[in-house]
Amino acid sequence: MSDKDETPENPLRKELPEEVPAESSETPRAEAEQDKPVLTGRQRLMKGLWPPRVSRAQLIVALLLFGLGFGLAVQVASNSDSDGALRGARQEDLVRILDELDDRTQRLEEEKQGLEDQRTELENSSDQAEEARKQTVEKEKQLGILAGTVAAQGPGITVTIDDEKGTVEADMLLDAIQELRAAGAEAIQVNGVRVVAGTYLTDVSGGVAVDGNKISAPYRFKVIGKPQDLEPALNIPGGVVQTLEKEQATVTVERSDKIVVDALRPAKRPDYARSSSQ
Repeated sequence: MSDKDETPENPLRKELPEEVPAESSETPRAEAEQDKPVLTGRQRLMKGLWPPRVSRAQLIVALLLFGLGFGLAVQVASNSDSDGALRGARQEDLVRILDELDDRTQRLEEEKQGLEDQRTELENSSDQAEEARKQTVEKEKQLGILAGTVAAQGPGITVTIDDEKGTVEADMLLDAIQELRAAGAEAIQVNGVRVVAGTYLTDVSGGVAVDGNKISAPYRFKVIGKPQDLEPALNIPGGVVQTLEKEQATVTVERSDKIVVDALRPAKRPDYARSSSQ
């Protein structure tokens, strides 16, 4: 083949560079890990603890614990200083301090005793005043019963006198009242009229008048007192019951555990009598 027959070289043709094999990306990392030093257990522990990761709650707790510890340390130091001062004091100073403490204790005891005495006096005074008030109220009730200004109740008897013949007179009823009083009667009521110390009885047409109030048969006495004493007082020989029966009147006596005397008398101011107590 001649030189003419050879194919001319293409000027646009470029030779491609030969492919270079790509290096693996894992190689540098592996090499770096191989170059990294191996940590011991203690080194790993220190690395985990430092730098510390403190939360807000942990910081607050730490501050509180610090303050508590500081306060305890100050208290211990103060007590130590005080004990040291006493240990270093002279005997005369210690005696003087002890005497002052004894004097102060004695003064406090005296103040305590004084306050206790005042309290006792106030309590006694209060109790006496209360007791006096109770006695006054009770006395008023007793006087009211005797004066007929308050109602009364208690054990006693009921005496009923039937006078169909109309022969019962005022003096016979007055004898019955006197016998009952002598037997211990504390409150008496006759047909709705309260009997008191100044009660009087008179004969009127068709009956008897008690303190000016006319009453008629049957005459009913409500009497408060000890039934065992009241009833026998009326039944003594020649007494009230026998006298009324001679006048053909019928007398009935009944005991009861509760007799109510509720007829009242108005409180009357005496015209001349005055209390002698100042």
